[in-house]
Amino acid sequence: MTEETRSAHVEENGDSAYAVTIQVSGHKLYGDEPVSSGGGNTGPAPYDMLLAALGECTVLTVRWYAKQQNWPLEKVEVNLTHRQNIVQGGSGETDFFEKRVTLRGASLSDDQRKKLYDVAAKCPVQRTLEGAPIIKTQGDTQSVRRVPPQG
Repeated sequence: MTEETRSAHVEENGDSAYAVTIQVSGHKLYGDEPVSSGGGNTGPAPYDMLLAALGECTVLTVRWYAKQQNWPLEKVEVNLTHRQNIVQGGSGETDFFEKRVTLRGASLSDDQRKKLYDVAAKCPVQRTLEGAPIIKTQGDTQSVRRVPPQG
């Protein structure tokens, strides 16, 4: 297991009330809230990004496994949905994600397809979401604080 540290920088960009610019791994992305939530819809909302991350991880994990096995997988597609605050029998509210994985490859055997579907359920982002990640939030001790003029 690697202990790779990743980092990202996110800051407001002024394009709308909630628009942000995201710098991560040498890439520049944009995020925002939809107009219906007071944003400008200049980029995906946070849960859109989370859903996309789960889909990307699933596709990459399935592709990686098929390459390792030298299996004739031609294409992987994943369609996802996410619903928040689903009441689960008396156990309170939870989030519900659904992934529909499509494997293209006429030469794939039924056993290979089954294994690839199993692998799709074990991508690292899914495991993170199913686990109990630790998130530490702290303030920047060097933040600039505006002092009102005396007078």
